[in-house]
Amino acid sequence: MPDSKNVKMHAASLNFYYGDFQALHDINLEFERNQVTALIGPSGCGKSTFLRCLNRMNDLIPISRVDGEICLDGMNIHDARLDVVELRRRVGMVFQKPNPFPKSIFENVAYGLRVNGVRDKEYIAEKVEQSLRHAALWDEVKDRLHESGLGLSGGQQQRLCIARALAVEPEVLLMDEPASALDPIATQKIEELIHILKKDYTIIIVTHSMQQAARVSDLTAFFYMGKLVEWGATEMMFTRPRNKQTEDYITGRFG
Repeated sequence: MPDSKNVKMHAASLNFYYGDFQALHDINLEFERNQVTALIGPSGCGKSTFLRCLNRMNDLIPISRVDGEICLDGMNIHDARLDVVELRRRVGMVFQKPNPFPKSIFENVAYGLRVNGVRDKEYIAEKVEQSLRHAALWDEVKDRLHESGLGLSGGQQQRLCIARALAVEPEVLLMDEPASALDPIATQKIEELIHILKKDYTIIIVTHSMQQAARVSDLTAFFYMGKLVEWGATEMMFTRPRNKQTEDYITGRFG
């Protein structure tokens, strides 16, 4: 279990509703600094809904509501003093399908900086290069920065989206099935990148692949029907789960 002194984010007694439908039930979960936590479970179990709670993306759904607590560095993210734009800068997100903007590779990465009011061209250029390097993409695109990001391969587009998220210096990186639309070689690059990025970021990844969860994560949380069934060190979850339901899911007996 994570060391409580090293917890970057946590959810406590979290419930989430779409209108009258309760999608999440009493979730209690901690995320440790510089660790990768995988959220696993069958389709529709609430793992992506939970992920989107962590940077308040679900606020965009008019009929949604949340109760309970999610804290970042000990501060409730629903506190009126916490600016949502600032929250989403600190808690970045990479989506399932690569979604580069119809702009140049350079402008895709610079976008967040410009939105946040950065005007220093030299600083922007430095951050773009640094972010592309962190996303393991610089060497592949350094000579074509002014070409459209839409011209990249699927795997490159996803790494471009990761670079775009990194440019605004987040502290937590949410990844919603970031490799599900990619081929095995591109998937391997994303997984290798996750290992590198955790030195600087807290990473939370939703994945439908048991093998991917086992390869990339330090901790694993198993969701089923909107409830957190079990969580703990990945090795323990995959070899000695405490809950029969977890064991059945991981061994492929259901889900």
